[in-house]
Amino acid sequence: MAKKAAATKEFSVEDKLKALHQLQVIDSEIDKIRTVRGELPLEVQDLEDVVQGLETRINKINEDIAEREEFISGRKIAIDESKALVKKYTKQLDSIKNNREYDSLNKEIEFQNLEVELAEKKIRDAQAKIEFHQESKTATQETINERNEILEDKRKELETIVASTEKEEKGLLKKSSEAEKVVDDRLLSAYKRIRSASRNGLAVVSVERNACGGCFSKIPPQRQLDVKAHKKVIVCEHCGRILVDANIFSEGEN
Repeated sequence: MAKKAAATKEFSVEDKLKALHQLQVIDSEIDKIRTVRGELPLEVQDLEDVVQGLETRINKINEDIAEREEFISGRKIAIDESKALVKKYTKQLDSIKNNREYDSLNKEIEFQNLEVELAEKKIRDAQAKIEFHQESKTATQETINERNEILEDKRKELETIVASTEKEEKGLLKKSSEAEKVVDDRLLSAYKRIRSASRNGLAVVSVERNACGGCFSKIPPQRQLDVKAHKKVIVCEHCGRILVDANIFSEGEN
């Protein structure tokens, strides 16, 4: 840190302002690259979340189907048991010698037949639910397939953009690093702070038509003269952005 501070003392305020302006131009180009790329990862993430949610839904449907199929199996066993009892009690009727036992067996037979009817109704209800879930599962799977196709296209698009912009971004980042070396730590920290607080990422703007290029507020004449003098760092009184002369490079060359 001390070495950098010593090195930056060799640069004039005008050099630092030029470096800041150049840094802003470079960082804005990096922002553009990341904006184009930045929308796609969000789209990919959203699609992945949607697919995951749909797959979770299918898993729940499968669990519900499995539970109902198990329930149906249990009801079928109960039906077989009730029918076996009906057969048994019906056979016993032939050997009954009094009305009391006869009536008792008939009630048992009637009860077991009711149990069979009730179990069969529950089976039909469960089968209807299974059929509904199967239809829902089919529709959900079709949606998953559609989303996966879109997701695959988005992933390929993202990979293509990353591949095509990666080299350019690395080059710009290198230039950005070089420009930062001209600016002292305190000014660089202010630049980054202003950039992060700005919606469009502009921390350094030029004075155009007597106004700030960031918030478009009018700049007093004396302040404009100070900006054109390149002798000190001037910030906009309204938005806090660093102000530079629009012709700073051409004037410096002259």
